[in-house]
Amino acid sequence: MYDPIQDGIDKTARSVRYAVAKSPAHLSGLVHCYWELKTESTLADDFCLHALPDACVNILFNEADTDIAGVTALRTTYEVLNLGKSFHYVGIQLLPGVWQGNPQEIADQFVGTPYTGVLPLVATNRELALRDFSAKQDVLSGLVQWFIDAKLVVSNPITERILAQLDDMRTVADMAAVACISPRQLQRTLKQTTGFSPHDLLKVLRIQQSFKQHYLDLYADQSHYIHSFRKVTGYTPAKYIDKFDV
Repeated sequence: MYDPIQDGIDKTARSVRYAVAKSPAHLSGLVHCYWELKTESTLADDFCLHALPDACVNILFNEADTDIAGVTALRTTYEVLNLGKSFHYVGIQLLPGVWQGNPQEIADQFVGTPYTGVLPLVATNRELALRDFSAKQDVLSGLVQWFIDAKLVVSNPITERILAQLDDMRTVADMAAVACISPRQLQRTLKQTTGFSPHDLLKVLRIQQSFKQHYLDLYADQSHYIHSFRKVTGYTPAKYIDKFDV
């Protein structure tokens, strides 16, 4: 199954804890993980999270202010998020293609204002705030089930096939063959269900893969790999690995 890396946390960061937990088995085809990012004490300087695109959608909750929540996702380039000196966030990371909520609600930047939409995010956040991370997971699973019942989270057979056979894809034509549809159908279907073009989705998935396998399995040569990596992450591969926990 697709296993994107965590967002970039500087190796010099102190008193910042990131925890992750897998979803229950019956949700594993929809949810990659539940996560928590928090400070264990007030930091001397603002902490900046180097967020990487992974084609996932996150349902985000600010535990320090339970009115703040949102739906977030990045497109094809990184974003630096200044989280300040003290913070506590919890989230649900949904696999690519399963979120079918209002695309206008998806933020690609720092979420710092109260949630005013129709989803039960604020009520959920208030319930989450009373629990430790292990106990929060039942609440998060309950919210995912609410999304499923409301048909806001649905299985996506096209992206399921793509994610299951990433090692067999180097081109958009390969992606269409894996998905068992024509390139034109792939273009239309991915745009409708993920917001990505096939080319952009492939770009993001290949960078994610490059953290876990040799780049020559994915790119024609080193210069192409470095150019693509820098465009998506803002760093060369060597500098990224030197700076961030991977």
